[in-house]
Amino acid sequence: MFLRRARNRPPEIGTGRLLLRPPRMGDYEGWARLRRESRAFLQPWEPAWARDHLTSRSFRNRVIWAERAIRLGEALPLMLFRIEDGAILGGLTLSNIRREPAQAGTLGYWIGAPYARAGYMTEALAALREHAFGEMDLSRLEAACLPDNLPSRKLLERCQFKYEGVAQAYLQIDGRWRNHVLYAALRPDRRGRVETQGR
Repeated sequence: MFLRRARNRPPEIGTGRLLLRPPRMGDYEGWARLRRESRAFLQPWEPAWARDHLTSRSFRNRVIWAERAIRLGEALPLMLFRIEDGAILGGLTLSNIRREPAQAGTLGYWIGAPYARAGYMTEALAALREHAFGEMDLSRLEAACLPDNLPSRKLLERCQFKYEGVAQAYLQIDGRWRNHVLYAALRPDRRGRVETQGR
């Protein structure tokens, strides 16, 4: 994994095949095309799309939110690009970032239908996990998915997330309140007693 951080710009995380970086307005057409083509593949697992979900105005709002969330340290929204040809593959967001005493964040992710089951999201999630536990100094990453979303559950388990339980009526997915299974990954050196300063 490599990490590029230009002055006053958010980080770009690289892997063998991928570049992870925040969205820019120039990404709109490729993003909208992939979301549109992947609609039937994605909608069973996502909150219902707003009417303007695929519009440039909606995407501009996403870019503005991403810039603000990164600046305030509240979230790290990233898009996945294949280095080979620059194709947009999906997205990965570390949100709900809580600092001391929690040092935790929540993961969400999606992959376009043409790129599913090719190991791209495993590569991206592993890189973000390393970045979160290293550069960002977080201790805990949380994720949730529908119980019958077996590919998502296997993805989390491959990336060293452990099953923690079930949350009842956790999120509205495709227009209905749905239970979710909860997973978490812990930074290995953050278990047990915390050394405090000044005592």
